[in-house]
Amino acid sequence: MTDLTLLLDRASVTDLAEPGPDGDDLDLIIQAGLRAPDHGKLRPWHFVLIRGEARAAWAGVVVDALKAREPDAPEKAVDKQRNRALNTPLIIALGAKLQHGHKVPEIEQMMTVGAAAMNMLNALQGLGYGGVWLSGANAYDERVMTALGLEPGDKLAGFLFVGTPKAPPMTPRRPAVADHTTEWTGTLT
Repeated sequence: MTDLTLLLDRASVTDLAEPGPDGDDLDLIIQAGLRAPDHGKLRPWHFVLIRGEARAAWAGVVVDALKAREPDAPEKAVDKQRNRALNTPLIIALGAKLQHGHKVPEIEQMMTVGAAAMNMLNALQGLGYGGVWLSGANAYDERVMTALGLEPGDKLAGFLFVGTPKAPPMTPRRPAVADHTTEWTGTLT
């Protein structure tokens, strides 16, 4: 697979099974994330790996957070949170240790973490794994951030849910380039 084919065929995969990456594969995936553009060389990345037996405790954290946000949450939503945590081989929380008041704006620091996530998703696919990047309410929940060891002022860019695809992913229909591109001609509109 060429580098461009890898990028053009990339697809999110939600139906995941064991094994998840570990050892050298996991190191390569994280190293790919650490190669993301980083204005100011601030290195805001803080990845928290959730796997193995820790997934049961993590399921408790996300279920408790959901119930605190939505005391009347339907059992179906509670089960979805619990099962996603228990059934995903590896969850990577995408923490951002932001430097507030720095000349590099916080949004650029967050984009660095987002670029790292994308590099990691591409590395996953290149190594034969699959994953999906999800955010949702847990990415903004102080209880969840505290459980992950993040400090006040830190942020979460979401979570990578990672494993081995149960079936070959379907390549999504690519959007038309022309629908998302304009050419600036140098004149003001």
